[in-house]
Amino acid sequence: MKKGLRSLSLRMNKVLRYGLQVFNYTLFIGVVWYFSIKPPYHQLEDNEAVITLSFAHATKIRGACRQLTQEELMKLAPNMRLSVDCPRERSTLMLELYLDGKLLTKAEVEPPGIHNDQSINLFQRSKVSAGEHQLRVWMNDDVNVKGPTYQYEQTIILKPEQQLLVNFDASSGGFFTH
Repeated sequence: MKKGLRSLSLRMNKVLRYGLQVFNYTLFIGVVWYFSIKPPYHQLEDNEAVITLSFAHATKIRGACRQLTQEELMKLAPNMRLSVDCPRERSTLMLELYLDGKLLTKAEVEPPGIHNDQSINLFQRSKVSAGEHQLRVWMNDDVNVKGPTYQYEQTIILKPEQQLLVNFDASSGGFFTH
């Protein structure tokens, strides 16, 4: 008789345990479902758009290569004797992005790396009002040049909730949007 009660008790515990698991999972799924639709979330206001400036660029080398003299070569170890000495350090990148004459983004970025010789990755995101705007970007990637080495100017029309990407490619001539 005790064995029968014990087996009945174990079966009841399993039924109760599985029932509580179903209840808990249902409650959890209900909470997740509710918060996935309520309250509504909007990243942008009704009349806002986003301008994203994103690119990677290797700036110009800071100095020119120079020919080593015979005396300088003799001072070097035999395995280090190259007739030309070229610096590795790259220029600082300076960039300004204007929208309707107002400064949106200003960046002065040193190249990363132990010898400041790697390319610079730049990402800036700005929320702006939708509508027609005058976009102007200038960049200097060479410390030996005064003023901008690349310029871009365009009239843009932004729709609400649109994202405009301002990108850069030196091989194709500079900045472009899409």
